[in-house]
Amino acid sequence: METTSVLLHSKTIPFSFTISINNRKRKLSFRHHDKHLQSHLSNTSVLSGQNLKPIKNPLNPPFSLYLSTSSLKITGTHLLSPPKCSYSGSVSTEGPQTHQFLKPFKNLSLEKLKATLLQLTPVDIIKWSAILSTAIAATKWTVNLVINPFFWMYFSWTWLFWPWFVAISLAVYGLYCFYKHSIGEASIFEQLAIVTSVFTWLTLVPPAHFSGYLQGWPFVFFFVYHYFFFFNVSVRKRLYGDYYARPHDPKWDLNPPRWYRLFFCVGVMAGHWLAAFEGPELHLIPGGWINVGIWILILATLLMQYNSTFYLAKYSEKVVVPSAVVQFGPYRWVRHPIYSSTLLLFVTYFIALRAPLSLLFVVAVCLMYYAQKAKMEEGLMIETFGEKYLEYMSKVQYKFIPLVY
Repeated sequence: METTSVLLHSKTIPFSFTISINNRKRKLSFRHHDKHLQSHLSNTSVLSGQNLKPIKNPLNPPFSLYLSTSSLKITGTHLLSPPKCSYSGSVSTEGPQTHQFLKPFKNLSLEKLKATLLQLTPVDIIKWSAILSTAIAATKWTVNLVINPFFWMYFSWTWLFWPWFVAISLAVYGLYCFYKHSIGEASIFEQLAIVTSVFTWLTLVPPAHFSGYLQGWPFVFFFVYHYFFFFNVSVRKRLYGDYYARPHDPKWDLNPPRWYRLFFCVGVMAGHWLAAFEGPELHLIPGGWINVGIWILILATLLMQYNSTFYLAKYSEKVVVPSAVVQFGPYRWVRHPIYSSTLLLFVTYFIALRAPLSLLFVVAVCLMYYAQKAKMEEGLMIETFGEKYLEYMSKVQYKFIPLVY
């Protein structure tokens, strides 16, 4: 006699039925959890000369079931629909599958937890205690800040556009863009982000910090600073039709030592913060006709910057390399009018904020830096144009400030 192993798996309640073959009854039962059923069929039923037809599974299992063409009587013990079942030619030894989410906790026990805690050293306890305390304190501070209505009502409607977290985010992004610019990979938008982040921390953040809100001159100079420093780019657009710098002789890229440039940047930033600290609160700065002089200085600064850049670019190759000694426009009064216009811009801003001591500080910083840079440029101009530039120096004796310096 041959024995065939049939794997039956049902998702319903236990179910059984009786098969009657040639007046011989066999009671079969289906159970949960991959129960196996041994069906013993006598070879005499096969050898009795009846015509048997093989029933084969399309999945090609390792056996075939033969069903007699004689009458087959199936009696169910429960009034349920036929269960879904699967069959296999081998015996399965696997139990119910464990959920993937529960696997990390499968071997978790109280004894293992005690063993892990006993292995901690005093240093580990201090370290994890500090981390946990910091996390709890940061979470508590954040929740209290977010749900505190005073945090959202503290700033005026203007300062809501420049809260601290926006200014800091802009500064971080500006530093990232400056790094890309230093390696020559910054796009036009990233270069604009550098300028905007710098001017935000020069003109908007200091007065907003000391006054608690923004109004008046800081907004004006935020846009004036942008317009002023984009004159160089606008001149390229006017002369060449685009905004991109042209390759040129690197000997004209004159810069003082790095520590000197760092001193200038830190000094200018510190001067703007000192001006916001020294000056009165923004609502105490008077308006009206008393500020006409400040508007005149703004216009004079912009005109000086534009004319200086335009005349220098007109008599230069690729905007940077001079082809002649320029003696027109603002160059008739001072030898370095571009630096003079930058200095005048800072002076105008400090006058608008009513900060005379900070004005003197930033003027001293600018004169020290620009004097060093002008010395390098004039040496290269004498080397390039010789007597022509010496004659110009004798005609125009002042570097930055007419009749003064």
